[in-house]
Amino acid sequence: MKIFTSMQIKAIDAYTISGEPISSIDFMERSAQQFAKKVMSCTNANRKIYVFAGPGNNGGDALAVSRIMLENGYSVVVYLFNPKGKLSENCSLNKDRLWRMEGVHFVEVRDSFDPPDLKKEDVVIDGLFGIGLSRPLAGGFLAVVHYLNQSSAHIISLDIPSGLLADGDLQADDEAIICADKTFTFQFPKLSFFFPESGRYVGDWDLLDIELHTEAIEKEESSFLALSRVKIKSLLKKRGRFSHKGNFGHGLLIAGSKGMMGAAILASKAAMRSGIGLLTSHVPGMGDFILQTSVPEVMTSIDANADFFTTLPDIAPYKAIAIGPGLGLQKDSALALEKLLSCSVAPLLIDADALNLIAKNPLLIDKIPKESILTPHPKEFDRLFGSAASCSKERLANALEFAAKTQTYLVLKGAYTAICMPTGLCYFNTTGNAGMATAGSGDCLTGIILSLLAQSYSPADAALLGVYLHGLAGDIALEEGSLESLLASDIVSSLGLAFAELQALDEN
Repeated sequence: MKIFTSMQIKAIDAYTISGEPISSIDFMERSAQQFAKKVMSCTNANRKIYVFAGPGNNGGDALAVSRIMLENGYSVVVYLFNPKGKLSENCSLNKDRLWRMEGVHFVEVRDSFDPPDLKKEDVVIDGLFGIGLSRPLAGGFLAVVHYLNQSSAHIISLDIPSGLLADGDLQADDEAIICADKTFTFQFPKLSFFFPESGRYVGDWDLLDIELHTEAIEKEESSFLALSRVKIKSLLKKRGRFSHKGNFGHGLLIAGSKGMMGAAILASKAAMRSGIGLLTSHVPGMGDFILQTSVPEVMTSIDANADFFTTLPDIAPYKAIAIGPGLGLQKDSALALEKLLSCSVAPLLIDADALNLIAKNPLLIDKIPKESILTPHPKEFDRLFGSAASCSKERLANALEFAAKTQTYLVLKGAYTAICMPTGLCYFNTTGNAGMATAGSGDCLTGIILSLLAQSYSPADAALLGVYLHGLAGDIALEEGSLESLLASDIVSSLGLAFAELQALDEN
């Protein structure tokens, strides 16, 4: 699924209106019908609905939604904020349609606003401003936002929370944005939805199909995409009946140090659960017995040092290599890592402390082999890039620049992990949950992607499929527990069901 800027969405809307063809007021009615249907599907008709509409087309949508819900027996109170006495054409038409209804509770706010006493059981539909907003809210509208955010009512935003800039730009006043419990957005998620700064405003979001013109969507280019299950399913390879372990690759995992052997164990287990044929884990001497007893399916290669990584084994036999989980930051480890970067020809995944070692030794950046996969979390990436980003949009731009410059695949981990391609494309992952924000979760991801690389998936496909499966396994694990109780080992245990769920798409 493509993710478009606000300007592109407006262009697609215009193309739909002219190309379908459909009048703009009828197009607005179609959008409002979808939004009202969604709200009514999750809102009891006994609850009181308060609609806050602005003077533009987002307000026009909100007024149309008000009329539709009134026609369906809901109790609706409408406030139209029109301080300048100027409404968009479609907002004005929907105002007239609503005004003609009998028994409508409608207030047009020009000067002063006498706010209602909102209760916890009440529902507020936020239709003040949409994606056309280009500056922070101020004055009376800012006061309305503060009033709504301080209320205990359940807030549902129409297309986007009012005050939030759709394209993810940094905002000077983060208190000038509606904090929605839910956002029902038209056709596409907005880019800002994928950034952590927006999470408290957007709440849970869902897409509404308003039948935008498919030709316009296909023609409009975008560097940002959201991963779909259909896309991921198309990457998954089938196993032949007469396959053997040699068909699924031999991977090398370099991980672990004294006190951090759990990282090596989790990554090893995740690799084995993701279909790799053979796995050798290179660990310090003290970790041999721990790994052998914890993951008997894995072979071990023992470092010359008892406590941390110092010696690169012969890497010729391996189809793919991953390094980093629990590695530690010793100087000798950096020297051994430099040797690996200089001589590796197999697909390489660099994670965790291996990334931190590179950040401490920036000259190593130029030695990272092309087509490598790097899997930093935001702080690791800022250290690697050399400067801290002021916001997530800037960090993402930096990540895309880094991937293009180094010709690597950069997996920027987060709630919506961004997979940045050397071509400039960026895919946002759509699986996973907050319970996965726990120690060892990233080590599992390393094992999954290493396994896929060893099975001859391309680095691009391994990154996309690995990230998606990792999140899907986390979602499946959550079904048996809670956000608070989820462990990284639960993710590993759920990988089998994640693969099965993807494979079951063939049967649907």
